[in-house]
Amino acid sequence: MSARYEFGVLGPLEVRRDGQPVHIGAAKVRLLLAALLTEANQVVTVESLVHRLWGEQPPGRARNTLQNYVLRLRRALDCPPDGAPVRTRPHGYVVEAASDTLDLHRFTALVRQGRTALAEDAAARAAPLLREALGLWRGDPLCDLPAHLLQDVVPALDEQRLDALELRIEADLALGRAAAVLPELRGLIAEHPLRERFWAQRMLALFRCGRQGEALECYRTVTGLLAEELGVAPGPELKRLHRRLLAAAPDLDGARKDGTAPPSRDGGLPVEMTTFVGREAQVADVRALLGTVRLVTLTGTGGVGKTRLALRVAADAAPAFADGVRLADLAPLNDADLLDRAVSEALGLRDQSARPAVEAVVSHLRDRRMLLVLDNFEHLVEDVAALVLRLARAAPGLRVLATSRHRLGTPGEHVITVPSLTLPGTDDHAAEHTDGRAPEHAGHSEQADGADRPPAGDPLCRSEAVRLFMDRACGSAPAFRLTARNRDAVAQPCRRLDGIPLAIELAAVRLSAVTVEEMLERLDDRFRLLSVPQARTSSRHRQTLRGVVDWSHDLCTEGERLLWSRLSVFCGGFDLEAAESVCAGGAIAREDVLDLLAGLVDKSIVLVNSSGDRARYSLLETIRQYGRQRLDEEGGTTRLRTRHSEHYRVTAVRAGSEWCGPREVDWLVRLRTELPNLRAALDYCASRPDLTGAGIEIAVNLARTRCWFFSSTLGEGRHWLERLRADGPVVAPPAPALVAGALAMKAWIALCQGDNPAAETFLAECRARAAELPEGTSSAPVTYIEGAHAMLVRGDPSCVALLARSRERFRAAGQVGDAHMATMLWAMAEAFFGSSASAHAACGTYVAEAEASGAEWARTWAQWCTGLVELRHGEAGEALAPLRAALARQRRIGDSWGPVWGLETLAWTVAATGRSTRAAWLLGVAHRLRQDTGVALTGLRPFHEAHLDTERRVRTALGAEAYATARARGASTADGLRLALEDGPSGT
Repeated sequence: MSARYEFGVLGPLEVRRDGQPVHIGAAKVRLLLAALLTEANQVVTVESLVHRLWGEQPPGRARNTLQNYVLRLRRALDCPPDGAPVRTRPHGYVVEAASDTLDLHRFTALVRQGRTALAEDAAARAAPLLREALGLWRGDPLCDLPAHLLQDVVPALDEQRLDALELRIEADLALGRAAAVLPELRGLIAEHPLRERFWAQRMLALFRCGRQGEALECYRTVTGLLAEELGVAPGPELKRLHRRLLAAAPDLDGARKDGTAPPSRDGGLPVEMTTFVGREAQVADVRALLGTVRLVTLTGTGGVGKTRLALRVAADAAPAFADGVRLADLAPLNDADLLDRAVSEALGLRDQSARPAVEAVVSHLRDRRMLLVLDNFEHLVEDVAALVLRLARAAPGLRVLATSRHRLGTPGEHVITVPSLTLPGTDDHAAEHTDGRAPEHAGHSEQADGADRPPAGDPLCRSEAVRLFMDRACGSAPAFRLTARNRDAVAQPCRRLDGIPLAIELAAVRLSAVTVEEMLERLDDRFRLLSVPQARTSSRHRQTLRGVVDWSHDLCTEGERLLWSRLSVFCGGFDLEAAESVCAGGAIAREDVLDLLAGLVDKSIVLVNSSGDRARYSLLETIRQYGRQRLDEEGGTTRLRTRHSEHYRVTAVRAGSEWCGPREVDWLVRLRTELPNLRAALDYCASRPDLTGAGIEIAVNLARTRCWFFSSTLGEGRHWLERLRADGPVVAPPAPALVAGALAMKAWIALCQGDNPAAETFLAECRARAAELPEGTSSAPVTYIEGAHAMLVRGDPSCVALLARSRERFRAAGQVGDAHMATMLWAMAEAFFGSSASAHAACGTYVAEAEASGAEWARTWAQWCTGLVELRHGEAGEALAPLRAALARQRRIGDSWGPVWGLETLAWTVAATGRSTRAAWLLGVAHRLRQDTGVALTGLRPFHEAHLDTERRVRTALGAEAYATARARGASTADGLRLALEDGPSGT
């Protein structure tokens, strides 16, 4: 059996072999190992190693000496020549290190998960991840090696640690721990006085502790420090925070009085990336209406700012709604059948049951006081109207704020037409200053920090349109100033563009390349026809917006225009890989996509978010629709949508083949991010008889990866599998094995939902398809479902043999992930129906496979299975540790499916140890989680029988009244999972 090596570089160099320390005395050999470890699993060339060991003055026979050091390293590690972990490659050497054997790899993975959790507004999940990551540091990196030979390595590692510290402090601040982080921030600032992020976090922490004056003094101190040391002003983040501190912005007070995490009342509303200009009257009107009426709809032409106004109102109104604000962006939704699920997802529901999604939404909202923002649903007006009416009748505390170019027409709707921004008056010009000069300070633009803002008395700057123009102009052309010479030129485009915010923003961004006078000349050419008064204002607005987007289109290069139209096929965003795959071809070479995309970003056509591991790009809906019209005119829509569907088919297939591996959680998070595009691909495939097979392949692989489980959209997975049934007219019938796989997955989802009648129907279809398949690997999915059905529905011990057979068939077909799922169910079946010996043997096999896979989610289920086997065939007390460990890891990665079963099994185990009150409380917690997810134990026989047995045991031990009290306390606990992982509430 090969030895297990563990390495540490986050501190003094550390090596362990099978858990025992390995001493490497020679400094050069240690330096060689450090050089290989900092690039673990990658070949480090001989030249690089020579430079690392000797710098600019290597010895005469450096290569031979290096070979000698490699030999000495292998001897110290007691590994065979050219054997793991140090291997020779044609141009150098490589150290092989699994993801869990090198502290740097573990640190990077944990930080990535923490960053993702923060991006998803899950600070409670992010904080422990980041603490665990920082806990891996044992001191300064590689501090026992010559610093001058690691000048490029150590600073990079230190920067990663500081970045993780910033993220962890951000998570702590979001959780209301402002007072706790202040001493730490004082020390960090003393150590890193020029790191602005630490200053910003200290300012925010002071403010949340009620020390606003000290927070403002911090800004004065860092401003002086930066000026003295570097001759620069604070960056945009510090400036924005300073301005908000001066205004005591309500959203800065993120901490609660009890020190716990603040309620997520904004529902993950997108952060404003630019200043919000004007609209004070509309914001006040809409807020006042929401206090008295149930439904407010903001209507208006495209680009007039309906969404921006709604989001600002929602953010301001959030404190008035005890259960928060939720945003449902319906622009990417094409399938009206998924409307209820889209709203359910926006509400954060985790319903996995077979009941209609609308019932889950109604049940969730019935007793809540909440503001629901429904954005961009012009294409779904009738369906949205019906849904809103149903929700309003069922949930008296619900308020709905909608944005659409069309009113809903439901009873009780109050419609507000969003006007254009106020325009400059015809007499607001420099001539009113009798000395012929601009007013004092009028030569400055409206900067975000307010330092260069024109005076409030300047007539021109009373116009919202002018203020917006100046704000955006200074963002794209920092040197731009309002002067006596250009004041009229600034006012004219605002008037010509009718005060439409999107049009003004697109025009202002051009000032990075032309003067305002030159821009006005081109605007005159573009809008000469539009300057004629129109009979209907809305029609004029549409023409004006179309004209300014046409103008932006004309200013793009030919390649950029073509890419713009092609990008319109994406829904909800995309990454560079997707853009290259879908949009390259013909006049656009794959290697040119990045440059063209950067050009569109520079022109504000494409938006970019670089906060995650992968940059995400998106288009405003108006811009996307314009691109789609152009694509339609070019006759390229069908081809591009087909390529889009093919890209996401390939993505789903890759995920399906790699999901049970080290990148399992990364894949699950990526698929959750890409759900809008995956839905668009599925919808398109469902509409094309020749693409039915591709659609089935996407749906099957998403089910195989357990994407629908992880994302709490199990019912949607079943929806697509049912919609893509291949029994209708198809041009190219899918392979029988693929259809059988789809039926199997559909039956599997129905089983997990506890929908036994549907599962029986789907299983019968599986059997019929199986008759068409050759005996062997292609029938593995059918055998798997036969075994799952026998275990979960019939409670039949024959399930053990069926699941073992499906496992072998999946393995023979090379379907690692599917084989792993079959192994899990086989081990579970042995736990419920097998002997002690067979159950422990099956569990051991499953645990070994899970550990070898490196898949985090799989490992959590292996721990759960270990606990289940120990409970049923060993000592109940020994089952507690693996069950709690599984729950903790599932909570850490954001799994919403595993804890449903983990908490229930933990309740059985605690009951078996004699802690009856605690067990009753856990049964209540588990019940609440099942209600949240829609899981029904009644359709899952072995689980239901174990549940009833535990319930009877605990009720008998406590008495009916005490049992009911403890269980009710658990069912009313808001964060039962967290408490279950601790010591539970007092008295349990």
